This record gives sequence, C-alpha cells and structure tokens, in this order.
Amino acid sequence: MPESIVEIKKELDDRIGEPVLIKAQAGRKRVATHHGVLSKTYPAIFVVHLNDGNGAPDRISYSYTDLLTHNISLAFGEEED
Repeated sequence: MPESIVEIKKELDDRIGEPVLIKAQAGRKRVATHHGVLSKTYPAIFVVHLNDGNGAPDRISYSYTDLLTHNISLAFGEEED
C-alpha cells in the first residue's frame, strides 16, 4: 500500500467495484476477516459491501488512516490468499 492518505485514496478510487478481502484487528490476538466489494470512496472513508453471509451488517466502512497504520489490510482479487 502507498504511504500517504492521498495515495491510498487514489489507489482505492481506481479499484472501485473489485472484490476485496479485509483483515482487521479485532482485539488482542484476534483478526476479523471479511469478503466484499469496494463500493465507494469518500474524502475520509471508504465503504465495502460485504458478502460474508454470516448475519453481519451489509456494509462496513474504514478510514484511510486504518490502512496507513496497518490496523487493517486489503487484498484485491488475485492477491487474496
């Protein structure tokens, strides 16, 4: 991932509509994993529509700062493990 919020937003703007795997810190030694599609970007946040099917909310939003500080990680399409 790029190393500034402006670069992160620009990269995500280019990937709207792509499938994404999100790994987010959920507490001590816990990681939440979500599958979805990057749907929108805003000046301070981006929105992912989830297709987990586990009763979780339909969409989730994160700030670009979450990516910058490595609180979450994104893997798009063929980059998914």
